[in-house]
Amino acid sequence: MTLEALNAACKNTAMEVMGIEAISIDDEQIELRMPITNAARQPMGLVHGGVNMLLAETAASMHSAYLADMTKEAPVGIEINGSHIRSAKDGTLKTVGRVLRQTSSLVFHQVDIYHLESGQLLCSARVTNFFKPLPGASKADR
Repeated sequence: MTLEALNAACKNTAMEVMGIEAISIDDEQIELRMPITNAARQPMGLVHGGVNMLLAETAASMHSAYLADMTKEAPVGIEINGSHIRSAKDGTLKTVGRVLRQTSSLVFHQVDIYHLESGQLLCSARVTNFFKPLPGASKADR
């Protein structure tokens, strides 16, 4: 999938509502950006931890879709964990997802979320996606 196709696939989803946009992608990594708005804040005015997990899952899943043959398989998230290191109240979040390891059926990503303006690391997450065969696709097709 192209960068444009990945962004277009986000129409009418949580990614569109939150303003998440894929900025760059290649075989090794993806970069997303998202503005910090009221929708992203928890009651104390900080970025909600769940928003960090949404960004991590989105980065890993979009990158997995880029790596996959989407006519034969679809990436599905099977594990996510993250550490909230700092928080932010305003500005833009920069998310970078990198492949740690890829097999024929799994891809493991390290996803780091930064405050774009300060460069500070806010969250570090690991996400695993499974390449689920689509109906009618055999393992030999993948």
